[in-house]
Amino acid sequence: MAAMPSPSPRRWLRWGLVAVAVLLLVVGGAVAVLLAHSPGNVSHPNVEFTAPPTTAAATAPPERKPMAIDRFEWPRYGYDSARSRYFRAGGRLHPPLRVGWTFEDYALLEFPPVIYGKTLYMVDDDASAKAIDKRTGHKLWERKLGTLAAASPALGVKQGLVFIPILSISAHSPGNGELAALSTKNGHVVWTHKVPAGTESSPIAYGDAVYFGDQSGAVYSVNARTGHVNWVYHASGAVKGGPALVDGTLYFGDYAGRAYAVDAHTGRQVWADSTSGTHFGFGSGNFYATPAVAFGRVYMGNTDGRVYSFAQRTGELAWATATSAYVYSSAAVADVPGVGPTVYLGSYDGNFYAFDARSGAIRWTHAAGGRISGSPTIVGNVVYFSDLGSRSTSGLDLRTGRQVYSFPDGAFNPIVADPGAMYLSGYSKLYQLLPKR
Repeated sequence: MAAMPSPSPRRWLRWGLVAVAVLLLVVGGAVAVLLAHSPGNVSHPNVEFTAPPTTAAATAPPERKPMAIDRFEWPRYGYDSARSRYFRAGGRLHPPLRVGWTFEDYALLEFPPVIYGKTLYMVDDDASAKAIDKRTGHKLWERKLGTLAAASPALGVKQGLVFIPILSISAHSPGNGELAALSTKNGHVVWTHKVPAGTESSPIAYGDAVYFGDQSGAVYSVNARTGHVNWVYHASGAVKGGPALVDGTLYFGDYAGRAYAVDAHTGRQVWADSTSGTHFGFGSGNFYATPAVAFGRVYMGNTDGRVYSFAQRTGELAWATATSAYVYSSAAVADVPGVGPTVYLGSYDGNFYAFDARSGAIRWTHAAGGRISGSPTIVGNVVYFSDLGSRSTSGLDLRTGRQVYSFPDGAFNPIVADPGAMYLSGYSKLYQLLPKR
């Protein structure tokens, strides 16, 4: 396989100057056959793995009576603190779907909003933060925070704050950024923490702390109420993805191709592991993706063209499986009834993949036809992703990869949801999607 180009600067994606798509060698099911035997693939299925007790555990919990006051939370990029991107309670939202309302932002929506109660909170690539009434699509407030942003916000519900990462407050390239804490009620700035290198790391707020990385390779823990720095950990390269947080440990990757586990309370390193993509002729081996943590493993795509699985406790490499182009996409993970633990993500090779979460074997592929840059979301029994090439969104059956839904907009990270509706981020529009029935 020829070496792949280094990823274009993220801002170029807005202007449409993305790298030329890698030529597909094979399509459809043949891709799975080729990649399952690709040189450089690694599979150690006996590395520590926490198998769910039964696949029935992954089914949606019983429906509860609606609360008098809607306090639903989708508080961060990836939904839960493990960044699983799996919304089990979305069984009522199965296609066919219809559009409820549409909100035109007039700027690139590279990352999706977060949800609390009756409100969506979002930030576009022009660094304009907004609150949207999720029932009507009406804008409640707007706050211009800078000139460049490329991440989702995070909610600090108990603090009444929404945390906005900014790549630049004054330019159209990364640098001179900040993390801004805004009141969820009116958008007023409560505090800011300057980030000289800029940040496109979708933060995670948990307890009294907010965690995020920056372009210089620093990973921060700051006080959620004041922005005071608790600790800083220095990685070997830029930390562009958001950290995942499970059982008091943060997991993330960097642009030096290293994966990390760091104690969330102290900032002490638990483990760090390097990848060796360059030895196989792939590329520079950057981790742009936000990790997903499940089944005692950490899952991350890499620009060396492979998807990696590390043991959550020790960092031991469990598997690495190749696609035909670099992988920006963060993973969605689920224990699928009748199939088992599965990892879902897309590649710049134009294919969407389902991997066995234990071994890395490819369960199925779906040929999307265009570059897949953003990350999927699982809602009920359907996994949704966007195709940057065609600017469209597809929904696939979790078990088979059969397409069950299509929408003519979407470029990066399309879906967040609550029990009553899905909210799809198009190229510059936000849509409410409702079940037709």
